[in-house]
Amino acid sequence: MQSETKSRVNQLTTPAGHPVAVLRFEGDIASTSKDAVLGVYQTLPKETTKLILLDFTGVDYINSSGIALVIQLLIEASNAGQKVYCFGLSAHFTKVFTMVGITKYAGLFPTQAEALAAL
Repeated sequence: MQSETKSRVNQLTTPAGHPVAVLRFEGDIASTSKDAVLGVYQTLPKETTKLILLDFTGVDYINSSGIALVIQLLIEASNAGQKVYCFGLSAHFTKVFTMVGITKYAGLFPTQAEALAAL
């Protein structure tokens, strides 16, 4: 049974002092996750949010519809001139994200600290 997707936004600062929005996801990401993934992303002010981290540490499963939502978010971010990095993916989903081309739009990192340092 699929678990509900939950998301929240935290604000952090890079080591260089730049503001970063962190979208933290929990549960499973599927077609029913549109509001939790795209809806939360779209509430971020495009003019001031230039650096974004996507936190997948609380995500247990992502199906193909969920991957499509992530790709849509990344395309919107790219069009808005935003830089996006992902972290906390399992080894399996790191491989899947790489295979489907997500690395063209976002860097993949094991931890939040590594993703922040790369920004």
